[in-house]
Formats: sequence, C-alpha cells, structure tokens
Amino acid sequence: MAEAPANAPGARKVLADEVAAPFREEIREAVATMGGVGPKLVGFLANTDPAAKKYAEWTGKAMSADNLRFELREVQESNLEEELEKANKEVGVDGIMIYYPVFGQRPSFHGGSHDDYLRDTVSPYKDAEGLNHFYRRALYQNKRYVDSESTKKCVLPCTPLAVVKTLEHLQVYDPSLPVGERMTGKTAVVVNRSEVVGRPVAAMLANDGAKVWSVDIDSVYIFMRGKLVLPAESITTEAAVKEADIVILGVPSEKYKMDPSWIKEGAVVINVATSKNIDEKALLSTRPGVRYVGQVGKVTVAMLERNLLRLHKNFNDKVKEGKGGDFYLS
Repeated sequence: MAEAPANAPGARKVLADEVAAPFREEIREAVATMGGVGPKLVGFLANTDPAAKKYAEWTGKAMSADNLRFELREVQESNLEEELEKANKEVGVDGIMIYYPVFGQRPSFHGGSHDDYLRDTVSPYKDAEGLNHFYRRALYQNKRYVDSESTKKCVLPCTPLAVVKTLEHLQVYDPSLPVGERMTGKTAVVVNRSEVVGRPVAAMLANDGAKVWSVDIDSVYIFMRGKLVLPAESITTEAAVKEADIVILGVPSEKYKMDPSWIKEGAVVINVATSKNIDEKALLSTRPGVRYVGQVGKVTVAMLERNLLRLHKNFNDKVKEGKGGDFYLS
C-alpha cells in the first residue's frame, strides 16, 4: 500500500472540534449560571432526507451534552406552517429551526419559493438560524443590534457564522483593528451564492472589510462593504482564487472539484459543502502553509447553540408573555 504524501511545509488540516471547543465551553458556563438547564430549541423535520435526520440527531446529542434542551418534531410538510405558528406562540419554546429543504424550489402562493416563505414564518424572537427577513435585512445592512440602544445583538446564520469564527480562530481576522475593519486588506473567494450560506458569508466578510469574489455557476461578482460590483467579463474563477487569502467552497455536488494548484501558498481553505470540493491530499501535499478545514458542522452546531442563548437573553420576557407570534422591535 502506497504511503500518503507528506504535507507541504507549514500545511495542516484543521479539525472542527478544535474551533468549536472554546464556544461549547462558553455555552456550558453560561448554562451553569442559569441553574444548569438551558433554553429549549425545537427542530422541525418535514422531509425524508436521511442526511437531515442524521443532522437532527447530531444536534440533539450536542445540545444534550451542553445542557441545552432540544425537541425534534417530525411533521407532514402540509402541516408544517400550522405547527410553526403554534411553536412561535408556545411559551416553553425559546428557539426554532427547520431542516431544509422541505419544498425546495417549489413556488409559494406568497411569492418566491415555499422554503423562502417558511424562513420568514419563523418569529424573529425564536429564529435560531437567523434566516428570516428581519435578520437577513440586518445582515446586509450591517446592523449588528436589533434595538436602537445597541443592547441586543442580532443572531446570524449558523454556517456563515461558523466560517467567520473559524477564520478568527486561525487569526485571519486582525483583532488590533476596530470591529468591522478586521478583514481589511484580505481577499476571499466564496464558491456558491446560495441564500443560506454563500451570499451571507460573502456579505459578512465584506462587512468586515474584505474584498470578496462571489462565484456562482453563471456569474462572478465582487462583494465590498454594502455593495456588489460587476468585474470585467474577462475575469476567471482561477484568477480570483489565485489572489485569495481565503477560499470558501460550498458547491453541493460531488462533481465539482477545485484545482489545488490555484490555491495561494499560506491561504485558508474551508469546505462547507457536504461533499469535498477539493482534493485534500493534493492540496496539503503541494501548497505550503495552507490550512484546510474539511468540514464545519460541529462549529455550525455550536453557533446554533450560541444563537439560542442570545435569543433567550434578548427576548425571554417576550416569549414568556406569549408574544412569539408577533414582533414589535423596529
């Protein structure tokens, strides 16, 4: 049997556990101050995707280990909206998440896809995934608090936030700079512009000062803070990647593979897709100084837990009053 090639000088694989550990410890400490029993998250599963069921089980185990409460509610897709509305108003529920896709791109009576409509149906008081319109609007407008007094921080989409926290862990962010400027001078490439991961992570990095190449199947854009720029039509993905300090890969297909030779020496490569979008061995053995994160699932779950605690801190008084179905903050 041939031996695996040795890593190039300074190249290493970074495990999600390494990044998630300090956040999970922080979460356990926070729950301890609450008497050892944390707030409750309800996850809705309305599809038959084995991967979604597995993720739900994984979420439940992680939350139990961190002394948070989790309940999985398996419902028919036709009943999901009604059950969501009940959970929005349920006093004992602090956070809600949905395992997507449910309807996929099926159109909605309300416009757009029905999954997009469902995201907006979750109360902002309980949206542990940070995917409804209130939080999307805040993210793209770079508003970091839900209130005018700046006492209640917004929640952010879990996987994009996991990417940011991974980059902070790897000291790509410069903590000596002011908040919102700590990625100044950095260039990133985000491959895939999905509304759940690709677009929000590109916006978050841009809002922190980075130049971000957003690559999708039919277009390449540049995200700068608060604006989208159309580059020259001659720009290629290869050219963008070769200048990037950070490469985020999120293509949901086994067929997509990025050429490791495009990756700059010393870059950080983060794979957020369920499939591997790059040959890990080729990357680590040929690109000196590269740090590669092959999956961020455990960090994503830690961010979900963190969001749940933030929602509880921000809105526990409203939830106890049964106002989860309404939202009055400006």
